[in-house]
Amino acid sequence: MTITNLPHGVKLAVSPLSWANDVLEDLGADISLETCLSEAVANGYQGIELGRKFPREPDVLGPLLNDYGLALASGWHSGFLTERSVDEELSAVSGHAALLSALGAETMVYGPCGTMYPDAPLDVPMTKRLTLDAEQMAAYADRLAEFDRALRGEYGLSLAYHHHLMMVAETLDEVSHLIERARCGLLVDTGHAAAGGFDYMTLFERFGDLVTHIHLKDMRADRMARVRANDISFNEGVRSGMFTVPGDGDIDFAPLANWVRDSGYRGWLVVEAEQDPARPEAEPKAATKRAFDMITSLFGSHQ
Repeated sequence: MTITNLPHGVKLAVSPLSWANDVLEDLGADISLETCLSEAVANGYQGIELGRKFPREPDVLGPLLNDYGLALASGWHSGFLTERSVDEELSAVSGHAALLSALGAETMVYGPCGTMYPDAPLDVPMTKRLTLDAEQMAAYADRLAEFDRALRGEYGLSLAYHHHLMMVAETLDEVSHLIERARCGLLVDTGHAAAGGFDYMTLFERFGDLVTHIHLKDMRADRMARVRANDISFNEGVRSGMFTVPGDGDIDFAPLANWVRDSGYRGWLVVEAEQDPARPEAEPKAATKRAFDMITSLFGSHQ
């Protein structure tokens, strides 16, 4: 399906997280990959990101996506450059990066993880997340910059650094200090920005020339407030419904549409919602269709 009203070079994809969570494997455990792909296509999406139920062999995944008429928009890599050398990170990412490159993806989503937690980082209280001091952040930024260059050189992929709750770049100051020094490719996630306490448009205004990928996630402000007030974990917050698809929460996406139109951005817009598909309001096909209709309405009619 062609979405005629999107600016030239801009495409609309969906994340499989609406059907099956990558971390909380009980969420969507009963939903097949085929259901996810067929519903994504039926709702009009042009592409999809990787998820845990996807095969990782190019000669298997490529024909599968072709059968559904979907492009591979990107895929998440859990990055550990807070601790690893660039060479170690390149070795760890080699299979993933080769898969993305082989299937025509142009960006790789980089999630800033770390192992310095006694437990899984997304299961600790929100106030207990890993942070870096100024010296550590500068060294991290330098490694990110080198990794970004190597990723482009070896695989033809642009880095899409994902600022994220509970990780080392959550607040506006943290993201800004990191990206100002690294000057690496940036993923703007509307939901994680709002949940991190800042306006997503600030990232477009400061780093628009570095934006390589965009995640369209909504946030329910009342539920996020309870998450913060009770200092529960990220995963508990996901289960409580703090995030949802665009149009079901409190974020205004009109400024984003204006920026996309005016900036010359060329890349993917990816509808994403980390929530429980068993909740009535989160039923995947209906929720992602509402999001598709809302986002495309911001750009005008579609066919």
